[in-house]
Amino acid sequence: MKKVVSTLGIAFIGGLIALAATRFVYNQQNSFQQLNHPSSQTNFHLTGQKTTGSTTGFLDFTLAAEKSLHAVVHIRTTAEQVNNLAYDPFAEWFFGPQKRGQNFIMQGSGSGVIISDDGYIVTNNHVVAGADKIEVTLNDKRVFQAEVIGTDASTDIALLKIAEKDLPVLIYGNSDEVKIGEWVLAVGNPFNLNSTVTAGIISAKGRNNILDNSKRPIESFIQTDAAVNPGNSGGALVNTEGELIGINTAIASNNGAYQGYSFAIPVNIVKKIVSDLVEFGAVQRAYMGVSIQDIDAKFASEKNISRLKGVYVSGLSEGGSAQDAGIETGDVITKVQEVSVSSVSELQEQLSRYRPGDKINVSVLRNNKEMILPVTLKTLDNTTRLVKKSELKKYSVEELGVEFQDIEAEELAKFRLENGVRVSKLKAGKFAQVGIRENFIITNIDRKKINSAEEAQRALENKKGNVIIEGNYTNGVRASYSFVL
Repeated sequence: MKKVVSTLGIAFIGGLIALAATRFVYNQQNSFQQLNHPSSQTNFHLTGQKTTGSTTGFLDFTLAAEKSLHAVVHIRTTAEQVNNLAYDPFAEWFFGPQKRGQNFIMQGSGSGVIISDDGYIVTNNHVVAGADKIEVTLNDKRVFQAEVIGTDASTDIALLKIAEKDLPVLIYGNSDEVKIGEWVLAVGNPFNLNSTVTAGIISAKGRNNILDNSKRPIESFIQTDAAVNPGNSGGALVNTEGELIGINTAIASNNGAYQGYSFAIPVNIVKKIVSDLVEFGAVQRAYMGVSIQDIDAKFASEKNISRLKGVYVSGLSEGGSAQDAGIETGDVITKVQEVSVSSVSELQEQLSRYRPGDKINVSVLRNNKEMILPVTLKTLDNTTRLVKKSELKKYSVEELGVEFQDIEAEELAKFRLENGVRVSKLKAGKFAQVGIRENFIITNIDRKKINSAEEAQRALENKKGNVIIEGNYTNGVRASYSFVL
């Protein structure tokens, strides 16, 4: 009996110990799960991040999305192109007569952002370049034909206008205040999927070398991981307050679709470009007249530079703004006005906000001592004159029904052309009869280079016999036309 009681006692005590141990382990495990999988009742705030449209404290994108969707439009473009394939005798032999000179239609699509209630819409230049017809569909499904007010290839910005009033608009934010790690939304029409919203964070600022360098781009992109795909171009990048902070423009991709990173033009650049296009019809570009380069640790050591922040001045243009202001080769530019610049792209971004004739304070580091120099910005040809698009020279040849217009060097560079003149207007005449369309850029007449509207007029006036016109359309298609006068 004693043995039975002892055994039961030991078993009872062992059970109590096992129960206590199990309880202890369960509590420890439960504590671990709560640390790694917070309860839905726990109220968390993201450090340094604004929250919008939520009473719970969690980040909520609904208000920002609501503001953005109504102000982002779907843009569809059509362009008539000419098939100007060269004569191929082998193709003729195997496939019969080839149809050369036949017109065909190309279509494209993208997005745009309404920036004024009277119908101004900003988008990318590459969305509308070369388009014969631009159709804008609002979020409420109304459709309008758009007019191109102006374009800028260097920043890839275009300004459109539709004939409508009281439109919803996106309010400008301040891209200088954008922080890395901040939540943003990308709003647009990828793959023709209307009114699509994606979310991500700002992953970097001041990105460059994204666009084609042959077009002399001004780049200081905001980089995000919000999903952006073909069709998002020209759409809105907004913060959690629903403010426009950028225009979505490009993606980093090996296959043409989204692979993790997208790039937007900062809205502070957009505002200046839009202002110029509305007021002048052309962008007023300001230059300092310096050759500049980024600074890394090795370069700083070689040049005895104490700081790695700033932009090194490696050369000066004769008679340029920097030389006039007393900036010297070897100086390090650290600020424009009160804004610090740490790279070439950041300096370009700041200068892109000013016009020729504007006076700015530039902070430079010389012999490791900082000084502030007043700089009056100039044009490339070292003047402060502002030029309107209407001031470009125009000439016409009435009997041919054509009017020519000079093209600025920057626009020619966009199309990788060294020379050319624009067909700015067509009426009934030979040019229209043979299929030449407005905005065709003539590079050669009778195998001779054409550099100005005046040269084009002289080449065609009183001309008799066969004429050969060669050039490019703005969508990159090269064409050649011949006719007899």
